[in-house]
Amino acid sequence: MEFTATYNTDIGIRKSTNQDSLAIRIIDSPAGKVAFGIVCDGMGGLAKGELASKEVIEAFCQWFDEDFCEMVLHDAFTVAKLRTDWGEIIQEQNRRLGRYGAMNNLMLGTTVSAMLMVKDEFYIVHVGDSRIYEMSADGVRQLTNDQTFVAREVSMGRMTPEQAKTDPRRSVLLQCVGASKVVEPDFVKGHLKKGAVYALCSDGFRHQISDEEMVDKIGPEACASAEEMKYGCVYLTELVKNRKETDNITVAIIKTM
Repeated sequence: MEFTATYNTDIGIRKSTNQDSLAIRIIDSPAGKVAFGIVCDGMGGLAKGELASKEVIEAFCQWFDEDFCEMVLHDAFTVAKLRTDWGEIIQEQNRRLGRYGAMNNLMLGTTVSAMLMVKDEFYIVHVGDSRIYEMSADGVRQLTNDQTFVAREVSMGRMTPEQAKTDPRRSVLLQCVGASKVVEPDFVKGHLKKGAVYALCSDGFRHQISDEEMVDKIGPEACASAEEMKYGCVYLTELVKNRKETDNITVAIIKTM
C-alpha cells in the first residue's frame, strides 16, 4: 500500500490560540509503507489546552519513531503489543497532565484520535470527539464514536440526531486525556481500502459542513494529486470559517494507493 498525506490547521475566527495539534508520519519498513496520523484537540474552555494536545502528540510521535520502528524492523509487531503500548501512553499522559494541573491549580485536557496503517490494516485509538472518517467508493464511514453527552443520549434513544446537532451540551465530553480521573480509550481495527481517503479532524472542522461537502473536496475523486488534497483541506477550512465556526479547525488526510 502506498500513501499520500497532507493537512491544514487554523486558529479560526474567535480564539486567541490554536489548541489543536497534529502529526503525520509515512515511512518505509520491512513490512512495506507505513502511515501514522494523529489529531488532538485541547479542551476549549480549559486552561493550557494547547499544552495538553502538544504533550500527547509528542508522546505518540516518540513511540512511533522509537518503539514502533524497532518493532517493524525486527518483525515484532502485534496487535496485542500495539494496544498495550497505546493504552500505556494514554494512561501515562492522563496522569502527567493531571499532576501538572493539580500543581498549577488548573484543568487541562485533550482529545486523541490516532490511526496507524500497516500492510492492509488500520488501527485506531480514540478518546473524545475528534473524528476519523473513511471516504471510499462505498461512501463515507465514521470510524470513531463521539464520547460526548449528546452521542450517549442519542445511542440510548433519549435524543434524536437532529436534536443533538443543536443541543447546547453537544460539546460536553464524557472523558478526555488530562481532565478525567479514569480514561477508557476506544480501540478500532479494520481493513484498509485502496484508493480511499482517511480524514482525521477536530470537531471544529466538521460542525459546519456536510458529509457530501467533505467528499466533494477531499474524497477520493477530488484527491488525484497532493496539490488537490491540500486545496481541499484549505477550501473546507475557509468554508467552515465563513459559516462562523468559533473553534480551532484541523484536518489531516491520508490517501491510500
